[in-house]
Amino acid sequence: QVQLVESGGGLVQAGGSLRLSCVNSGRTFSTGTQGWFRQAPGKEREFVAALVGGGTATRYADFVKGRFAISGDNAKDTVYLQLNSLKPEDTAVYYCASDPRGGTRLREYEYMYWGQGTQVTVSP
Repeated sequence: QVQLVESGGGLVQAGGSLRLSCVNSGRTFSTGTQGWFRQAPGKEREFVAALVGGGTATRYADFVKGRFAISGDNAKDTVYLQLNSLKPEDTAVYYCASDPRGGTRLREYEYMYWGQGTQVTVSP
């Protein structure tokens, strides 16, 4: 059973930055797909970014617009999400997701494993 453990969330002022981390206990980090999703209060969970094959490709949601960056460390089985120029509307619980089958995955149902989530709160 793969376990994903996120960290790095917190409270930050608008315009600030945070770096989220997600450690993957599985053995397919470098060949699988790692994703980040978020869920704001009263809204559905939405795709943020994905890292394919340990970093051979990345995909982002349109709303990211160059503010966020996903990266991975294969040696540590860890995926990161750098959040820059944060806005109050970025406030949400951010979830790490993983799928060992690889490929571009932009939807919730395409991921087999999920972390517990980490809260990001951006104050005005």
